[in-house]
Amino acid sequence: MDGRRRILRSIRGVVAAAFPLQQQAHYSTPTPMGPVSAYHGASARHYTTAAPSVTTSRRNRRRRLVALMTRPGVGLVASLTLFSLVGLAGWTQNGGYDAFVESNGQPWDIAARFIGFDIAAVTMTGQSRVSEKELLEAAKIGAGQSLPFLDPTAVREHLLALPLVKSARVMKLYPNRLVVTIEEREPYALWQREGQVFVVSEDGVTIDDLRTDAYLTLPFVVGEGAQKRLPEYMALLKSAGDLANRVRAGVRVADRRWDLDMTNGVKVRLSEQDPVGSVQTLLRLQHDARILDKDIISIDLRSRDRVAVRLTEEGVVSHEAFFHKSHKSGG
Repeated sequence: MDGRRRILRSIRGVVAAAFPLQQQAHYSTPTPMGPVSAYHGASARHYTTAAPSVTTSRRNRRRRLVALMTRPGVGLVASLTLFSLVGLAGWTQNGGYDAFVESNGQPWDIAARFIGFDIAAVTMTGQSRVSEKELLEAAKIGAGQSLPFLDPTAVREHLLALPLVKSARVMKLYPNRLVVTIEEREPYALWQREGQVFVVSEDGVTIDDLRTDAYLTLPFVVGEGAQKRLPEYMALLKSAGDLANRVRAGVRVADRRWDLDMTNGVKVRLSEQDPVGSVQTLLRLQHDARILDKDIISIDLRSRDRVAVRLTEEGVVSHEAFFHKSHKSGG
């Protein structure tokens, strides 16, 4: 007791009295914060709970992990999982997965088909020169695909890679129908390049090799770049009027100007700057002098102020005979 008859008790004693002996290890005395005071004769209890140490926490986690791994069957499951992962990796690297996808589709496609989103019908419209089979193969649409995971943009790009397909539209109709609408390129002209003749469209795209005589009546152009100048060549034919029927082919020279090969073998060289004007000059010469019916090889209209004509051998002989006769008559 102190002088005022108060009982002095240590903090350790207070804690020991309040908690059983087996729990005292979980508590520690507080840091000094001044003497313990008594109020109205009752002793105040001050204590704090100490958190487990980091080492103890790690030790407990390790014990739990060991306990989990030593449970019956856990080791077997872990071994089977490891062997399965190794086998799956080998199967994928050896091409097994690719072969599976090629035959059955991607896993997500399989799941979508299972719930009813397969591609049960493909409706195609607009085709006349290309078959549905060719379109399906070009679009890369197969039985292993599903409608939700089909990329319509990719299908459209595949279709546009076909020379005959000018435009394409792909639409998905759920749950399982695909609609493909295409616009084909029309054969517009024949184009000869390096001795080979192709069928080309109006925009100059090569559609196919010339395989049939059904296209022999189409306009005929020759030379590098001629297929890209079809509108220009067609304008020349239009300006030629009735003479257009006597034009066998338009020859592009150095991709700069046109020559006209006539059906009778005469070559007409047109101006680079004003080819339509050259054609108009040819029309006047034909109307006034029937120049295309003469014994000539070529007509050069590249110059605006003169016309150069090259005669055939027969024409040269006839011209010399005519000139000699006129000279003798004059003499």
